[in-house]
Amino acid sequence: MTVRVGILGATGYTALELLKILVRHPEVEITALTTRQEDRPHISAIHPQFHKVLDLRLENWGPQEVAQHCNCVFGCLPHAASASVIPEFLEAGLKVVDLSADYRLNDPAVYTQWYGGDHPDAERMKTTVYGLPELFRKGIAEAQLVANPGCYPTGVTLALAPLLKNGFIRADGIIADCKSGASGAGRTPKMATLYPECNESFTAYGVGTHRHMPEIEQNLTVYAGKPASVIFTPHLVPMDRGILSTCYALPDNDASEKELLSLLEETYANEPFVRVRSDLPATKHVSGTNFCDITVRRVKDRVLTISAIDNLVKGASGAAVQNFNLMYGFAETTALL
Repeated sequence: MTVRVGILGATGYTALELLKILVRHPEVEITALTTRQEDRPHISAIHPQFHKVLDLRLENWGPQEVAQHCNCVFGCLPHAASASVIPEFLEAGLKVVDLSADYRLNDPAVYTQWYGGDHPDAERMKTTVYGLPELFRKGIAEAQLVANPGCYPTGVTLALAPLLKNGFIRADGIIADCKSGASGAGRTPKMATLYPECNESFTAYGVGTHRHMPEIEQNLTVYAGKPASVIFTPHLVPMDRGILSTCYALPDNDASEKELLSLLEETYANEPFVRVRSDLPATKHVSGTNFCDITVRRVKDRVLTISAIDNLVKGASGAAVQNFNLMYGFAETTALL
């Protein structure tokens, strides 16, 4: 079974990583790449890595034209722009994995609070399947639309959710202290990520205002069975890629560090892309992979979890292909291991 696949908004870093994975996927034919540019650039002019690998031009096509060439699309469009066109793809019968934030939250009012403006497809966002397979696998296989998780929420949620579900930590007072490489800001030039600005520097940003905070709280609330409260602080680190998330939580029982680690090991024993470690995870160890490495520590009166992911793979495009594989009944690890 060959699936004809398109990428909406194919000029950014997440699209680049998607293409790297999809060109080696045995069940995929890449048939459409879109852009807002009018001059139909060749893919190798945008991503030189694909010179003599992929012979396609980026087209300024609308949903109807894309639908003529594809069975499935990956949405790499900006927030709000994605939800304004995805309904047309769904109506045309295509399956969609959306990498924007448009369908991650299930409350339109929360979306409006954090993203501004009314949601273009508010009713659908309430029922869209959240695409973190390790914890929300149910429903992905049958879904026509999957909301791919944010990069920060992926590492934080995978580390904390099992501890919350089993009553090992409290749902309130959680601190998520996260560090990301510059590619997390996207490919569009920004002052903060220009080389002279971020090199030899280390800074926090979006303190109390980052849009991934409500997504993290939504995920953890599901697993805690009660409202979760998180203080999330992201930091920019002068490296290309990777996220290291150190989370601090209050224990809800006297479980030992060994017991906490055993719980994580049992939870993820059959998950191909989560590696529970006794040593400390590092971004270098997951770079370019779809793995999430996790460990846990007891330090004084706190439980600490540490997770590492590649923000562009497990935090974006690798997870998207993982969801795609589930949606089409392929082995979940296809093209990822």
